[in-house]
Amino acid sequence: MDICVVGTGYVGLVSGVCFSDLGNRVTCVDVDESKIKKLLEGKSPIYEPGIEDFIQKNLNEGRLFFTTDLKKAMESAQIILIAVGTPRKQNGEADLTYIENVAESIGQNLQDYKIIVTKSTVPVGTGKIIKEIISRHAGDVKFDVASNPEFLREGSAIYDTLNMERAVIGVESEKAANLLKELHKPLTSNIVLTDIETAEMIKYASNAFLATKISFINEIANVCELLGADVTKVAEGMGYDKRIGNAFLQAGIGYGGSCFPKDTSALVAIAEQAGYDFRIVKDVEQVNKEQRFKVVDKLKVALKNDLKGKKISILGLAFKPNTDDMRDAPSVDVIPILQNEGAEVVAYDPVASENAQKVIPNLQVTDTMQEAILNSDAIVILTEWNEFKEMDLTEVARLVKQKIIIDGRNIFSIEKMEYMKFYYASIGRKTVSFN
Repeated sequence: MDICVVGTGYVGLVSGVCFSDLGNRVTCVDVDESKIKKLLEGKSPIYEPGIEDFIQKNLNEGRLFFTTDLKKAMESAQIILIAVGTPRKQNGEADLTYIENVAESIGQNLQDYKIIVTKSTVPVGTGKIIKEIISRHAGDVKFDVASNPEFLREGSAIYDTLNMERAVIGVESEKAANLLKELHKPLTSNIVLTDIETAEMIKYASNAFLATKISFINEIANVCELLGADVTKVAEGMGYDKRIGNAFLQAGIGYGGSCFPKDTSALVAIAEQAGYDFRIVKDVEQVNKEQRFKVVDKLKVALKNDLKGKKISILGLAFKPNTDDMRDAPSVDVIPILQNEGAEVVAYDPVASENAQKVIPNLQVTDTMQEAILNSDAIVILTEWNEFKEMDLTEVARLVKQKIIIDGRNIFSIEKMEYMKFYYASIGRKTVSFN
């Protein structure tokens, strides 16, 4: 098939690259000329494991193209995928400005039948808006609109796309349904065919439910600390129940990134516009907002409420491992508090330091973990990178001034910390102390 993808962020670029790898001819479009120049050189503007190999392979094999010219990219395309951003407004609603602009441009350049598919996460009813905008500009040219939300995870986006658990396809015509089912046939046999509004809702409902699981286990963790229970064992015991499952039951400092915070807020706003008060999701958001500050409270206890002049080593800046994405990362909120308390904050992240310095004022970063923890009064773990899970604790003990670790991601066992004689405060478990 011939596919045009509008937008080269996580969703658009990964989708475009993967569809080209399956043998389709794919042209990715973006208004950002510097992005397109980089992509034409085989370099990715986003950090995602393995993506540059896929870009270079499909560029070389003549299936993948990049341009700023939407009109040219659309000419031979059977399917146009809209994958531009829908950032959060101040009131929590999704901002559809980019979606509407793309719909207008498609309508102005539409010459023959095409299926216009929304990959971006959009409020229920956006498909109708897109259809109206295109119709206004396209005249009598026939087209279909459809919804095909993505469910990929940053850090494993290529794997998730090529090994889809399900494809959700919202359509208005049999012609569009058949073509989109054919496109996804190599990826999954689990195809949920429905109307556009339901497809749009499936995405929001999925993300809100996963966010709810995270906030729920974090609330359980907070109770565990008060009662002397171990949340990791609680989660393990819960996870064996097939009705619950073990995914997203890792207690910590909450979720971040480009999806869960934005999508939960948007779902609350969608419900309010429909006249419904979505109380559960509101509470999920509030729990998540408060949870990231648990590490600050634990650090103050460890250092007896005196952070002034103390060197605090932050390990992990991105919202999750295997990405450089700083959107709604806990570090963005935690580090300024420590700085305001007079601490000397030094941070290390394997890939996100450059992006972090753009959003965290006066952030001091290092090139290695060892530099960051040298003469440290306390280590605070905010992201569960494998590099941190595998750190040599004997070396750490030798480098730091005080053997204090505040672990927001529960990457070490209590037994290991007891054996190594570290002061160790984690989430939902007892604190190890040798004072």
